[in-house]
Amino acid sequence: MGNSAEMTEQKPIGKLAARAATKGAKREAKKRKLAESAIEALKRYGYANTTLRDIAAQSELSLGMLHYYFENKEQLLIYCVRLYKEAFAADISARIAGARTRESLFRAFAEGLAASIVEDAETHRLWYDIRNQALFDPVFQPVVADVETSLLELIARIAGERTEGASIPILYGVVDGVFRHLLENQLVGRPRNKPELVDEFFTLLTRTLKA
Repeated sequence: MGNSAEMTEQKPIGKLAARAATKGAKREAKKRKLAESAIEALKRYGYANTTLRDIAAQSELSLGMLHYYFENKEQLLIYCVRLYKEAFAADISARIAGARTRESLFRAFAEGLAASIVEDAETHRLWYDIRNQALFDPVFQPVVADVETSLLELIARIAGERTEGASIPILYGVVDGVFRHLLENQLVGRPRNKPELVDEFFTLLTRTLKA
C-alpha cells in the first residue's frame, strides 16, 4: 500500500519535472536564437549607439519579444558576449586538442586566432567594446571576468609548464595585445590575409614560450 501510494505521487511529479525541463530547454533555445540575430546588429553599431528598438528593427524581431526574454539591452548584450566567447573558446580548444608537439600546438592556436580575426572581426570588436564598458559599468564586470577566466585557461594550456618566467596573466596580456592590434588593423582598412596572421601569432608564441 505504502509503495503504491508513493509511486502514484512520484508519477505526476516526474511528469511535471519533465515538462518543466522541456519548457526550459525550448525557452533557452529561443533565447539563443534571438541573441544570435541580435548580435548582428550589436556588432555593427556597438554598445553605445544601439538600443533594443534598433536591435529589434535590424533583426526583424518585435520589441515585445526581445523584452520578454531580456529585461534590457545590458542583459541581452551580456548573454550575446557570453554566447560568442564560449563558442570562440570551444573552437580554439577543438583545434589544439589533437596537437602532439609544442610546435603543432602553437600552430593550431595561431590558426584559430587568425581565422577568428578574418572571419569574425566585428564580433571581437563588440567584445572589446564591452570590456571597456566594464571599467565604468559594474553590470558588465561579472561576464567580462568569466570570459577572461576561460581565456586565461586557454593560455595556460598553450603555455604548459614552460612560461619562461612570466605569469599566465602576463602571457595572456601579451597575446591579447597583439590580437587586438591585428584586429584593429583588420577593421580600419589594413587587413592581412590568414597565412600572414598565422605567421604573426606563431612567431609570437615561439619567441615568448620558446618552442
